[in-house]
Amino acid sequence: MNRERDSETTIEEDSQPNDEVVPYSDDETEDELEEQEPAVEPEQNRVNREAEENREPVRKECTWQVKANDRSFHEQPQFMNTTFFCLKESKYANNAIKTYKYNAITFLPMNLFEQFKRAANFYFLVLLILQAIPQISTLAWYTTLVPLLLVLGITAIKDLVDDVARHRMDKEINNRTCEVIKDGRFKTVKWKEVQVGDVIRLKKNDFIPADILLLSSSEPNSLCYVETAELDGETNLKFKMSLDVTDRYLQKESALAAFDGFVECEEPNNRLDKFTGTLFWRNSSYPLDSDKILLRGCVIRNTDFCHGLIVFAGADTKIMKNSGKTRFKRTKIDYLMNYMVYTIFVVLILLSAGLAIGHAYWEAQVGNYSWYLYDGQDNSPSYRGFLNFWGYIIVLNTMVPISLYVSVEVIRLGQSYFINWDLQMYYPEKDTPAKARTTTLNEQLGQIHYIFSDKTGTLTQNIMTFKKCCINGQIYGDNRDASQHQHSRMDEVDFSWNTFADGKLLFYDHYLIEQIRSGKEPEVREFFFLLAICHTVMVDRTDGQINYQAASPDEGALVTAARNFGFAFLARTQNTITISEMGIERTYNVLALLDFNSDRKRMSVIVRTPEGHIRLYCKGADTVIYERLHPMNPTKQETQDALDVFANETLRTLCLCYKEIDENEFAEWYKKFVAASLALTNRDQALDKVYEEIEKDLILLGATAIEDKLQDGVPETISKLAKADIKIWVLTGDKKETAENIGFACELLTEETTICYGEDINALLQTRRENQKNRGGVYAKFAPVMNEPFFPTGGNRALIITGSWLNEILLEKKTKRSKILKLKFPRTEEERRIRTESRRRLDANKEQQQKNFVDLACECSAVICCRVTPKQKAMVVDLVKKYKKAITLAIGDGANDVNMIKTAHIGVGISGQEGMQAVMSSDYSFAQFRYLQRLLLVHGRWSYIRMCKFLRYFFYKNFAFTLAHFWYSFFNGYSAQTVYEDWFITLYNVLYSSLPVLLVGLLDQDVSDKLSLRFPSLYEVGQKDLLFNYKKFFISLFHGVLTSMILFFIPLGAYLQTMGQDGEAPSDYQSFAVTVASALVITVNFQIGLDTSYWTFVNAFSIFGSIALYFGIMFDFHSAGIHVLFPSAFQFTGTAPNALRQPYLWLTIILAVAVCLLPIIALRFLCMTIWPSESDKIQKNRKKYKAEEQWKRRQNVFRRGVSSRRSAYAFSHQRGYADLIASGRSICKKRAPLDAIIAEGTAEYRRTIDS
Repeated sequence: MNRERDSETTIEEDSQPNDEVVPYSDDETEDELEEQEPAVEPEQNRVNREAEENREPVRKECTWQVKANDRSFHEQPQFMNTTFFCLKESKYANNAIKTYKYNAITFLPMNLFEQFKRAANFYFLVLLILQAIPQISTLAWYTTLVPLLLVLGITAIKDLVDDVARHRMDKEINNRTCEVIKDGRFKTVKWKEVQVGDVIRLKKNDFIPADILLLSSSEPNSLCYVETAELDGETNLKFKMSLDVTDRYLQKESALAAFDGFVECEEPNNRLDKFTGTLFWRNSSYPLDSDKILLRGCVIRNTDFCHGLIVFAGADTKIMKNSGKTRFKRTKIDYLMNYMVYTIFVVLILLSAGLAIGHAYWEAQVGNYSWYLYDGQDNSPSYRGFLNFWGYIIVLNTMVPISLYVSVEVIRLGQSYFINWDLQMYYPEKDTPAKARTTTLNEQLGQIHYIFSDKTGTLTQNIMTFKKCCINGQIYGDNRDASQHQHSRMDEVDFSWNTFADGKLLFYDHYLIEQIRSGKEPEVREFFFLLAICHTVMVDRTDGQINYQAASPDEGALVTAARNFGFAFLARTQNTITISEMGIERTYNVLALLDFNSDRKRMSVIVRTPEGHIRLYCKGADTVIYERLHPMNPTKQETQDALDVFANETLRTLCLCYKEIDENEFAEWYKKFVAASLALTNRDQALDKVYEEIEKDLILLGATAIEDKLQDGVPETISKLAKADIKIWVLTGDKKETAENIGFACELLTEETTICYGEDINALLQTRRENQKNRGGVYAKFAPVMNEPFFPTGGNRALIITGSWLNEILLEKKTKRSKILKLKFPRTEEERRIRTESRRRLDANKEQQQKNFVDLACECSAVICCRVTPKQKAMVVDLVKKYKKAITLAIGDGANDVNMIKTAHIGVGISGQEGMQAVMSSDYSFAQFRYLQRLLLVHGRWSYIRMCKFLRYFFYKNFAFTLAHFWYSFFNGYSAQTVYEDWFITLYNVLYSSLPVLLVGLLDQDVSDKLSLRFPSLYEVGQKDLLFNYKKFFISLFHGVLTSMILFFIPLGAYLQTMGQDGEAPSDYQSFAVTVASALVITVNFQIGLDTSYWTFVNAFSIFGSIALYFGIMFDFHSAGIHVLFPSAFQFTGTAPNALRQPYLWLTIILAVAVCLLPIIALRFLCMTIWPSESDKIQKNRKKYKAEEQWKRRQNVFRRGVSSRRSAYAFSHQRGYADLIASGRSICKKRAPLDAIIAEGTAEYRRTIDS
């Protein structure tokens, strides 16, 4: 029904997703969305809009106000926010970054508060209070206090060490310095002292401390180059330009000190690519955009100094806004362990309640009638039972192991150090070791199901290399000598004949050099001349060296290649470009520069040669170039075949072509070009239309092939992780073709892979959704959930989807307010109900659609999401976490990956040349993607196995220890008397049984690291939770129960009606306690020996040392000397020496230990013989495997000319430097107005015609 339609929000459904656009709709404002509406509008509206546009550019969303050189302005009452009761603070954040949790005053109370939030710690605090009540406790208070203090102390020390490291890192960043205008002069201040409104000066290679408005710089016309590696992982330079007015008037220190400009702009947000604001100064207003803003985290390059006005500081900066929420991460085992502790709590309460009832019954039947048991208190049996309930809670408290959590923390800390110390994850080129930045997630590394990886700087080095080319239908770049003979030996080309060669290009085809130098084929020289002239690269000369600054690494690689092959780009002005052609300098007049954008996928330059000829040179993606070629191109098919070969080799391709233009054609076209350049509305569309008219009937020269070099070992790593049943998704901001190319390069995609795109799966999902709606209805609740596969079984499929399609499919497209007039009075209840129901249906539909998408994507062997925003990266990770309940890992290297890294269960940062923002937010970091296989398949798997073995054993030994009290209660009137000495209870978990299990948790390994990498299938035990789950927990519980029965009842049976050698009965309580305790210590220590897979001297020493330590301490505590000093605390005087000299008692201990361990040995032998696990089989054959050769990377099958995929040339994700070049702002000449530039160009053209 129409009235059920949401009247306030509507979803735009009329626009087809654009694969080339990065969809930032998740952050767009309502006004921005309204601006995107179709341009059809009534005449009166058009007149009103034009009048509005001519007014001063004051925007209603610009509520952030900044006054230059006026700190008091930002402290006015209207800018203050109430924080706590009546305390107020400025809404403008200071520039100090704070990541630490404690200071000297808050550490103790906050840390204790956090520790007591753990159920176990709080439980033991309550126990300690209960033990102080004499009517309840049968145990001394120190039995709980000593372990509790040990646990709290070790955890506090660990937290303190972590926080001190955070303090140091914060201090290092906050104490960086920059120059700020103070008292009319530039003074050096620390970053943390900088405030909004300050005018600062930055120098070459300085980090930018805050988001600042560029005012002026040392470069001509206040150009400023910045490196954004820490934001997006890209190392190519971007340029920023200041306003003309600030460039002219704000160069000197005195002028900057007197600057009183006022900025109104948008509130702080996470939009890295947009900025909206206005500068008011000298009774005029000037529009501001992102080209005039320098963002925190970037680095000043190739600019001696620059000046800026701080707009956003500290937490308000865009890089900090993009960092996402810091999530407290806990492992799957943590959650499971907590549930098991809660289960033990329940068991403890039930046992205590049952024994308390038993005591009440016993008191009523026996105690009240036994005069010798009278204690002087006339309490009722039920009251005594109530007191005994709390007594048993105290006695059986060791069922909940107090040392469990601290032992887990110690093991995790040790495992983290092993990761840090692993030399096989150390990258010597950058002196970068692996770093475990958290100590709480190690075992989760052994349970990963999905990896979400960035591309640029993570899978690739972001270094482009010219590898091959096709000129006039012939491929160059193979190993050939000057006579065109193939060679197997790699013989580098010598470029010493070229004075401009940089000496860095590795090329092996000597025949191409021969062709260039001989000049026999003019097309070869024309090819490299085109590369040298058709670009938007900026040139910089320092110390006689030529340095190129390109808008993309690809373009820089091509211009550098042309330079090495004899065609060096030397200089450019506003309308000329100078090239060295085989040592001869020639200057060409640039008549027009037709820049690249994501829709055109090409760029062109129109030049006049010194001979007076007009030529158009064009380069671009083959898909758009082939559409514009002249029908009579003789090498079209040969170049097409070469493109297929390059694509099979996963190289990035680009077609080159040219066209001769006569004077009349150019004159006619140039008039249209001038008119389009002066268009007030839709200028870009008008220019693109004019460009289309001239870029046709082109002559094909050939194609280039560039390698976007993968990091070492990426394909091998991905192959091994795939064999471990780990799925890898690539999430990148790059273009679809580029991302697809990398997918083939790293072997995520193969020629056998069927690739599905956004439009393909959209149809599948719509069909599935319709079927689900049809199956719904009245009986939907009773219908079974259908999980039909989206694809037929068999076959290898991959999904490649863009951010725009992702928003379309997941119903994440931004909603906008309807233009319907809204009534001011409240709606009726019926309207509210309809609106609520409509929203509920929309939410349910969205949730089902998202679930369907995740199910479909997970059926694919690989998923590549391209042109996605940082927020979308995090959303994809969150969807898989939500609907698949799978453990996820995200790996990236830039600030645009931070949100994804924080959202995943485990975040990994790639540390290196791309900046440290991702590393700062990660849980683990290293320098190369290939180290991920060792982190997961070795350290992760070992950590998981060790932790599971530790927990199973820990629960077992505590049940075996504690439940002896339970059996003893049947023989002591349920009186909560302990079966052991108090000091044994205190030290059992601390000294007698702690070290062996800790060493197993730290050092144990079922197979070696080499075998772990060789057999990735071993990893699956962690993914399937096979080693620690409720089944394993109850097996440990049952094992502990049986052990406690054996250890109690065998000594009990042995002591009944017995007589010692000296005629004394050994069956007194204290001797019985020593016997049970001795048998327990020996049994549990030998049991951990059976559980140990990797024996070292340390393990053996810890097991026998723990037993020896037990006997040594027991003899000391049972000595007469210590009893004299502390008579109330040590009451077992002489028990151990007297009892342990009886052979009968030793035979009893040996029997109890044998009955406990022999069945376990027999069972383990049967299991390894009849039902061996994968690791058992590998252990059995480890000597054979050691002798075999190492596992090798499978060879890639190369088939010529069968691939239809294209490797697109990535000019840039944005426009190039064409506007900058055309404006002349990079030259030592002031920028003239646009009409003056066009007039000058027209005059130049007419002068040329006249001559």
